[in-house]
Amino acid sequence: MKSLILLFTLIVSSTYAQTLDYNTKKGFAINGYDLVAYFNGEAIEGDKAFIAKFDSINYKFSSEENLSLFNKNPKKYIPQYGGYCAYALAIKNTKVSVNPKTFQIKDGKLYLFYNAWGTNTLELWNEQDALSLQKKADNNWEAIKFKK
Repeated sequence: MKSLILLFTLIVSSTYAQTLDYNTKKGFAINGYDLVAYFNGEAIEGDKAFIAKFDSINYKFSSEENLSLFNKNPKKYIPQYGGYCAYALAIKNTKVSVNPKTFQIKDGKLYLFYNAWGTNTLELWNEQDALSLQKKADNNWEAIKFKK
């Protein structure tokens, strides 16, 4: 009986010990852009004077006010799919880095997109059935969110 309890405890603790794979560069999520600013319609680089840590990931903010708003409710601002490209996740089930200036706020959630070399995946996302793409991305993310 003790060995079954120990085995159960190990399985449960290893499941919860996993952390999401976040898209980080140079030690910060979303290339150091201010998460809160996105919700005001702006893509603004954060400042090293205003840093927060959530779920073991560092975030920069452009102001004390935005830092404070984030700290009050971090989950409200965290980007979907760990900050990887929503379109690539839906179409190719692949984690692709983003252009932090290419984003969309939909239903109170932040979605980020790849935009380079003549390919703007936000435009592709909007040209297709975004709801269907979102459902595909949600399902794909569940399968790969812990893989690094």
